[in-house]
Amino acid sequence: MKKSHIVLLVLIAAALTVIVSMFGDFSTYETFKSAASEPGKKYHVIGYLEKDKEMLYDPKVDPNHFSFYVKDKAGNVNQVVFTGAKPIDIEKSEQIVMTGYMDGNTFRCNKIQMKCPSKYQKDQVAVGI
Repeated sequence: MKKSHIVLLVLIAAALTVIVSMFGDFSTYETFKSAASEPGKKYHVIGYLEKDKEMLYDPKVDPNHFSFYVKDKAGNVNQVVFTGAKPIDIEKSEQIVMTGYMDGNTFRCNKIQMKCPSKYQKDQVAVGI
């Protein structure tokens, strides 16, 4: 094998390693309980907003502190502290996907993705004459 072929194979392997490391965040959705097993480790937790519990956001005191409660897929309810402004229409969201870590009994997240209900409902049918 020529030296140029060996160098080319090494470069290709290095490029693949860089690409996989950049896009290698293949995490799955976890629960608060499984996230608590390794405090400080970053997890994606999916759940539902507990609308009957207290939501705290006062932009005059701290515009980057929003506290609320979420029930995960296993039924565990935890306090969530979001480092950022309160997302608009979070009360209307169907599900919430949060990226963060457990700190004691509090899930601290820095990213929230809201899954909103569809505008189109199956039982709504337009009838024309």
